[in-house]
Amino acid sequence: MSTTSGDSADPNADVSPGPRRSGVPVPPSGTTPDPDAGSDLHPDLARRKGITRTRTGALWTGLVTGVLILLLLLVFILQNLDSITLELFGWDFALPLGVALLFAAISGAVIIAIAGGIRIVQLRHAATRQRALTTDR
Repeated sequence: MSTTSGDSADPNADVSPGPRRSGVPVPPSGTTPDPDAGSDLHPDLARRKGITRTRTGALWTGLVTGVLILLLLLVFILQNLDSITLELFGWDFALPLGVALLFAAISGAVIIAIAGGIRIVQLRHAATRQRALTTDR
């Protein structure tokens, strides 16, 4: 006894056919599509490999990290407000300890940045010279 008016020869007469897009059959519910099966999707999209990293995401991560580091520096400076006297080339400075250590860290970072910048200029100059030697032949 059939409850539908469909063809009695069809064993799945009670199940309505699912929607189809661009000729690719929709898999039955409860199964996952085979990523290697032929489809109209790009292979990366078929394997569910979309955009993983972007410049905007890296910028956002860098900004959040920078803000957290600045907050830690602020807490460090506020907890080290004891005044100290620094002597440099005959000058005497009275600064809070946290500020003096921050200046020392910034000075070290500037020295490293200058050394790195000089090395980058050297490498660019060498690459330009090498490129000129190989293209003249």
